Amino acid sequence: MKQYQLAVIGAGPAGMAAATEASRQGLSVIVLDEQAQPGGQIYRAIEQASPQRLAVLGADYAKGSALAAGFRASGADYLPSTLLWNAERKDGHFLLDLSTGAGSRRISASRLLVATGAVERPVPVPGWTLPGVTTAGALQILLKAHGGVAQSAVLAGAGPLLLLLAQQMIAAGVAPRAVVEIGPANRLRRALPFLPRALAGWRYLVKGAGMLRALRQAGVAWYQGASGFWIEGSGEATAVHFEIAGEAHRIECSQVALHMGVVPNPQLTRMLRCEHDWHPTQQAFVPRTDVFFETSEAGVFVAGDGAGIGGAASAVLRGQLVALRIAALEGVRGAEARIPAIRRRLKRDAAVRPFLEALYAPAEEVLNPTDTTLVCRCEEVTAGAIRQAVAGGAPGPNQLKAFLRCGMGPCQGRTCGPAVTALVARTRGVSEAEAGYFRVRPPLKPLPLSELADIAED
Repeated sequence: MKQYQLAVIGAGPAGMAAATEASRQGLSVIVLDEQAQPGGQIYRAIEQASPQRLAVLGADYAKGSALAAGFRASGADYLPSTLLWNAERKDGHFLLDLSTGAGSRRISASRLLVATGAVERPVPVPGWTLPGVTTAGALQILLKAHGGVAQSAVLAGAGPLLLLLAQQMIAAGVAPRAVVEIGPANRLRRALPFLPRALAGWRYLVKGAGMLRALRQAGVAWYQGASGFWIEGSGEATAVHFEIAGEAHRIECSQVALHMGVVPNPQLTRMLRCEHDWHPTQQAFVPRTDVFFETSEAGVFVAGDGAGIGGAASAVLRGQLVALRIAALEGVRGAEARIPAIRRRLKRDAAVRPFLEALYAPAEEVLNPTDTTLVCRCEEVTAGAIRQAVAGGAPGPNQLKAFLRCGMGPCQGRTCGPAVTALVARTRGVSEAEAGYFRVRPPLKPLPLSELADIAED
């Protein structure tokens, strides 16, 4: 079995940057990724992007080209279309079980870097399971990977991604019907105390102003302070409903893209039994790490948005920092010399985060949905059923599995996890930290039993 010094899980910005830097430092590196090409969600399909698509998606997306090219030239071993479904520590090394589509195999590494990024927060509103309703990220995948643009779409929720997606759709020639921001009308006033610090990240503020300008110039309706949001339709989505200051609104559409921010992807770090802490402003659990992004499990590092939401630029810097730290631990002389400079850049890049987190905090109606709203889509469990089970003695998400099979469907809680935690906390009147999260066990995602029965060692 080949022994690597570093296994990187995920080939997004953090994973590519880490693998490139670690290889440059002389380490043996392998990168595993579920996608067929490097880039992650942020730089999805970057290697195939035409000049026209680059113009539509913008300069920040185009930065991924150089990152991917550097990764390809790094010399790191790369396994695309590969699912890591189990990891365990044995004799001081990590044994990784991989599914490659042609069966499972096992490799070994001295250290792991989890660079699995973020996932979109679930937005359980009435009608969110109708055909024609997706996440905003799904429409971005359509645009990045295939150049397709959703027709007659309403973008609803909160977060910079909604405005970015609207701008990209406008540039592609198919503007959305409307952008509906769900949440209190005073969100800007709530965020203003964080604005002075955010000025250090003025480029992000200028970018946001440009998105709003694109909406105005294209004549896209922008609704703020919406509440009571629900999606109309029997066999498919046909319209959205909401209120603003007591006035009812209805917008006909055939596509609805929901988004309420992103949260760190917790699946792998939880399976590895890393400690997690509740982040009150990001409204999510974040792996507990030291200044080098090493978790409570020695040898397991996290970089990118999986270590707390920071964006693509921070993801690259975090990946480089982790790679340099691991190189130093492996005895590479002078490897840590650049870390202080990287830390300073990370601090500057993160200056805008408190402002954005206050401005786009998830709406309470999404965190505490109505009784009839489905929360666990796989097992069709409603918010009302969860409230009843909690009142009946289920103190947290893991006990809800026994009561309702909540979180036990094909997604294994990946889709509903944050929503279940928020709902349990509000029903019990406790913090999200006390409510807890689903335990994660292997396999991380469904795979054929035949692969379990016949694992080949590489």
